[in-house]
Amino acid sequence: MLRVEDLHVYYGNIHALKGVSLEVEEGEIVTFIGANGAGKTTLLRAISGLVQPRQGRIEFQGRSLLKLQPEDIVRLGISHVPEGRRIFANLTVRDNLELGAFLRKDKDGIARSLEQVFELFPRLKERLHQPAGTLSGGEQQMLAIGRALMARPRLLLLDEPSLGLAPLLVRTIFDIIKDINAQGTTILLVEQNAHMALSIAHRGYVLETGRVVLSGPAETLRQSDDVQAAYLGGRSG
Repeated sequence: MLRVEDLHVYYGNIHALKGVSLEVEEGEIVTFIGANGAGKTTLLRAISGLVQPRQGRIEFQGRSLLKLQPEDIVRLGISHVPEGRRIFANLTVRDNLELGAFLRKDKDGIARSLEQVFELFPRLKERLHQPAGTLSGGEQQMLAIGRALMARPRLLLLDEPSLGLAPLLVRTIFDIIKDINAQGTTILLVEQNAHMALSIAHRGYVLETGRVVLSGPAETLRQSDDVQAAYLGGRSG
């Protein structure tokens, strides 16, 4: 579904991604783990068209995404939930969700999508007319994911969905990510919480200072001594 080859991204003189390659098959959850500053967010921003690579290829279902505007990439079926939620705080929950469907014209379909979001996130229905800025951090993360789903994506890019959330809420969010995937949406997940990410992913990549240093089935990465030492707090027992 998604193929990235030899991707190089610069911010001025800073070489943020250094030849990153990856593949995501339809129906998978693929995760990128790595420390802060490894380049994980830059990778998602490049796929979404928010930064332009200096070198490399990005293809979605065989079509190049390079040079496309972000809204055209959304139209092709890719939605991005950015790090830090980026909701519209002064608008209501409903307004935020409806903005997620701004490229759609099918009113009946939008209404159905709204109901599907409420099935995943019943709390958003209870908060429908509240300003989004009054929601808790966990509810704002639910809103950010719900807004992205309103575009009916085939591929959902999630950037640090657990950031700043209490452990119990982290588990809830990851259970919902699994549900979204089970309903047919392919997911590329960027996450510092390597333990949770690898527990739900099919495959994973480890990114260090802009380079992929390890990749493989999620369970294999979980058992890797290097991953254990660097990201999972070492082996227990």
